[in-house]
Amino acid sequence: MSHNILVTGGAGYLGSTMVPELLNAGYKVTVLDNFMFGQNSLAHVCHHPSFSVIRGDIRVENTVRPLMKNADIVIPLAALVGAPLCSKDPVGATTTNRDAITLMLKLLSKDQIVLMPTTNSAYGTGDENNYCTEESPLRPISQYAIEKVEIEKAFMQHPNAISFRLATVFGMSPRMRIDLLVNDFTYRAVYDRFVVLFESQFKRNYIHVRDVMRVFLHAINNYGKMKGQIYNVGLSDANVSKKELCQAIQKHLPEFVFLDAPVGKDPDQRNYIVSNTKIEGIGFKPMYSLDFGIQELIKGYTMIHNRKYGNV
Repeated sequence: MSHNILVTGGAGYLGSTMVPELLNAGYKVTVLDNFMFGQNSLAHVCHHPSFSVIRGDIRVENTVRPLMKNADIVIPLAALVGAPLCSKDPVGATTTNRDAITLMLKLLSKDQIVLMPTTNSAYGTGDENNYCTEESPLRPISQYAIEKVEIEKAFMQHPNAISFRLATVFGMSPRMRIDLLVNDFTYRAVYDRFVVLFESQFKRNYIHVRDVMRVFLHAINNYGKMKGQIYNVGLSDANVSKKELCQAIQKHLPEFVFLDAPVGKDPDQRNYIVSNTKIEGIGFKPMYSLDFGIQELIKGYTMIHNRKYGNV
């Protein structure tokens, strides 16, 4: 059976990579997006007979209700993503990231499948000596992470929900974001050739944007044994510090210089290492390494040289 899939925010960084592959897999895909960045990131799939697109706001019930009614699977990607953007527009962040998702939860039937992207940021300051598992205490420190934790808790009451706590995503996408850490540092290495690091020992986990797409497809194909569960999704060999990330970039761009700041703190205080054993245990393995992503980004930045592709 060909499922009908509703992807909100489907023209964004994750969605514009995911939607073409859902179509290629034989699904009927409807995208709801407000195109707030003026992107045409789904232009290359408009020819597909199984693709539909609606320009609209996920906060408007009259817009969302009929789309939800026709969906077998819901993938709610629409969000104001990241702490800086949420700080810039806290009201918009709350109404989009929390209130609109609460509305969708109210409209879901018990038979619909919902695949929810959340975030490793829920672990906050974490424990630098121990891996964060899905059972670890949550210590979100930004508005974005706090609201993601709240929504995840609500969604996991739904019998067919799966939550993916995504590591920091990297890699090229039709709707590019340069503000994500690997993407940002590689961009700086290409064009500025230097970066100053605050608290360079802080660690995070990472995952390629195409592996995010792959884990959602994996869940659709295996949702019977995955439903009702929370999964960390990241590269098990990429729990790396900011300094280690810069060293990885420097292997490909030897003129890149990075320095530890003698004073000051990073406003982003996330610092954790993450276990991905649970998702690997049900057969999902990432395909794209951090090194692959850095090389891909260097090629991509040959074509991109301005800030309109950032998220802030």
